[in-house]
Amino acid sequence: MPEMETADIETDLSLFKYDNLEQLPDAYRELDEAERRDRIEAAKEELGDDLVILGHNYQRREIVEHADFVGDSYQLSVEAAEADAEYVVFGGVTFMAESADIITDDDQTVILPSMEASCPMAGMAEALQVDAAWAEITRAAPDADIVPISYMNSYADLKAFCAEQGGAVCTSSNADDVFEWAFEQGDKVLFLPDKHLGENTAHRLGMEESIAEWDPWDPEGKDAEEVAESDIVLWDGYCQVHERFREDHVEQVREEYDDANVIVHPECRRDVVEAADVAGSTATICETVAEADSGETWAIGTEIHLTNHLQRWHPEVNVVPLCGEACMDCNAMRQIDPNYLTWVLEELVAGRERNVIEVAAQEAELADVAMERMLEI
Repeated sequence: MPEMETADIETDLSLFKYDNLEQLPDAYRELDEAERRDRIEAAKEELGDDLVILGHNYQRREIVEHADFVGDSYQLSVEAAEADAEYVVFGGVTFMAESADIITDDDQTVILPSMEASCPMAGMAEALQVDAAWAEITRAAPDADIVPISYMNSYADLKAFCAEQGGAVCTSSNADDVFEWAFEQGDKVLFLPDKHLGENTAHRLGMEESIAEWDPWDPEGKDAEEVAESDIVLWDGYCQVHERFREDHVEQVREEYDDANVIVHPECRRDVVEAADVAGSTATICETVAEADSGETWAIGTEIHLTNHLQRWHPEVNVVPLCGEACMDCNAMRQIDPNYLTWVLEELVAGRERNVIEVAAQEAELADVAMERMLEI
């Protein structure tokens, strides 16, 4: 297994850690929605309190309608830990299931219906890759105390790396607080993997002039000494869903709806956030629409399935997708197919565990430290 240069953590690229994909059996490939719904509900009834199903806000209707809890990633992991069910089936992506495995008890088993549900943004900052960059940047600034902050949307080994280097984890809701904490601990921040969330946070803190970007994909295009002169170093990663939004989408929706309010996720580009009325996490987006007056129009700048859910949950509000028909779903979330959900649940009824997510003990312990630091801030 590859060794890190700056941290005492054994890990590997996620491509090799989660290569145990089990293919969906042929018998499950042609299920219609009615049969699938009945079989899922029958399996849930059979498993009873031994099962909790988590559905991320970005999952399709056919998943969230069977979920015991629907929400954003860390909130769902907390719900799983408090539910104390033997089996946690996570309708999300790999890093979310890892977080659930870390904070649930040892006697709880976390299952991801499809191992193909791997967040592209998390894969843009592999711990081994960050370790190499950390060595370069810290050598270029030997007298600086650099504090790494990893967005929750990252693999467990990167969270562990940040903990070992004195850093922490943040969510899109508390990034400001974690940044401020980091500057109390040291001189500079390395934020990863989402450069847009990092830039938007820097602007909210009035530090937009103190940003440099580290591009791990271009060996000739980065200068560690130049980058290390800045107070905030942003890793060149991004969410493929949120980067699709453009400022002209905001302009178009305001032209179409005279009274449109625009709310976007802070993973969007800086100019999109500036053009919107509100920027906030999925929880903030949900709360904003829930509190809207009847007849108000809200254009939503995030993954299309959350927009679809809000349309169903709040029919009194005119909820529209910010980018209209150009809005697309998350290709990682899409891998959690309801046929896969049917299969893993019926396998549990038969006493067989499929697609189990289990974080190595040392990695889990350190990643938990990074998350606990976040909670203490």
